[in-house]
Amino acid sequence: MIDTFLMSFRLKNAYQTNGIIYSLKSIPVIKKLLPVSLYRSPGLKRLANFVSILWEIVSTFLSKLLYLFIMIFLLKDHMKGSPADSFMHIFFFLTIAGGFLNTQIFDPTRDKYYAIFLMRMSARKYMLSNYFYFLLKIVVGFLPFTLLLGLPSGVPVVICLLMPLLVVSVKLVFTAFALHSYVRTGHAKNENKLNPVALIGIAASLVAAYLLPFLGYAMNETIFLTLFVISAVMAVFSFSYVLKFREYRRICKELLTADSFAMNKKDMAAQAVQKSLQTNIDIKATSSKSGYQYFNDLFVQRHSMLLTKSAKYITLISLTVLAFSITACFLIHEAKPVINGMMLTFLPYFLFVMYFINRGKVITQAMFMNCDHSMLTYRFYRQPRAILFLFTERLKSIIWINLMPASVIAFGLPLLLWLTGGTDNVLNYVLLFVSIVAMSVFFSVHNMVLYYLLQPYNIGLEIKNGTFSILNSFTYFVCYFAIGKKVQTLIFGTLISVFCIAYIAVALILAYRLAPKTFKLR
Repeated sequence: MIDTFLMSFRLKNAYQTNGIIYSLKSIPVIKKLLPVSLYRSPGLKRLANFVSILWEIVSTFLSKLLYLFIMIFLLKDHMKGSPADSFMHIFFFLTIAGGFLNTQIFDPTRDKYYAIFLMRMSARKYMLSNYFYFLLKIVVGFLPFTLLLGLPSGVPVVICLLMPLLVVSVKLVFTAFALHSYVRTGHAKNENKLNPVALIGIAASLVAAYLLPFLGYAMNETIFLTLFVISAVMAVFSFSYVLKFREYRRICKELLTADSFAMNKKDMAAQAVQKSLQTNIDIKATSSKSGYQYFNDLFVQRHSMLLTKSAKYITLISLTVLAFSITACFLIHEAKPVINGMMLTFLPYFLFVMYFINRGKVITQAMFMNCDHSMLTYRFYRQPRAILFLFTERLKSIIWINLMPASVIAFGLPLLLWLTGGTDNVLNYVLLFVSIVAMSVFFSVHNMVLYYLLQPYNIGLEIKNGTFSILNSFTYFVCYFAIGKKVQTLIFGTLISVFCIAYIAVALILAYRLAPKTFKLR
């Protein structure tokens, strides 16, 4: 079994190494320095192989750190229960949600197909060796950070040590149930296609994880230890069942088909988005404009439901929240100082809100899927004048769509500030309005410029540009970590408005200079 694992590990590293080289070649500055011949370079292969192994080690720890820090540690202090009880409670129920989401055995991946069907490895040895490696990574990855983040939260040392074992126990129990379900029904669970029961279980676990401690109902040390003991006892029997199970090859035959093994979770998501983007098209829509204005206006009208539906829903939700807030100001006098303080210090929160409600990425996906992937095959469509003119028209459309919900927030925040007692500095009213509009336009420009400068999609709507992924991830983390920061509106509003204006100017200059060269099919 050890030999099987080592062979599968080398196989996985081989295609990850090629993936690293491909990612390096997608970065604009580096790709010119790396010829295609480097795929067969022994030196670069060894370097990329080292990076792949290093990333395997780093990801084992980094993913667990980010998970515990973002999902639990940052949120525990916002609960009514003690930080220690909230930490244990959230950890337990998120672990249950993880049992529904990922057992590793029922995740159809390329490496399983390559190893079992192309290289004729023993399905049982391959599945079990990699599954036990998966469980080992859980223990090794979680243990340092349950101590590092749990102890400052007041969680006892014993429970911090048991938390990784709880995750392993839950994984074993869910895996055994899934294997038994296969024996009973003859149908293998596919973790890329969650069934309604799994979705309900995940939703219930998330509600229990966050809502209960928020209301003041969090498990204590005794309850956690009791649940751990129950899970551990069940895990012992589950381990025996997993080890003795003999039908792994039959499960692989069902899971590793052309529709599943060729797609990981990101690919499945891309396919779902692709299908959704090709629906709700009004082919009867017309336009009175001409030239590329006609072309863009026709696209927007024919895809109006797709492009504006979510923006309209968000606008309606924003109006509802604003109405409730105004009502609270008149009916609950204690709410006035709270809301007034939020308007003067909570503006950083709205950086993430504006990121979240911005429809720029979805709109550019729709543009590519329903227009550009076909039109870019024509030479006239790739001409600089056509690209730049259409870029301008599209940018206007995206800004207009995103301003629908943004305008409600931009007018609503100064209104709430005035209704709750106002402020001595009139600039606070102005900055609340200007900064929200600036952030909305910023994200609109950001998404459109990245689309035209990097054009990351292939025909399957998979992202094939490493730079695009890096920049998107960086943008998300900056916006996420703005949550919880209390900065005076006068300071943050001024800084974010100036930054947005400067960024928009620079981004548009880059787009007008480089888009004719970079906007192409992959």
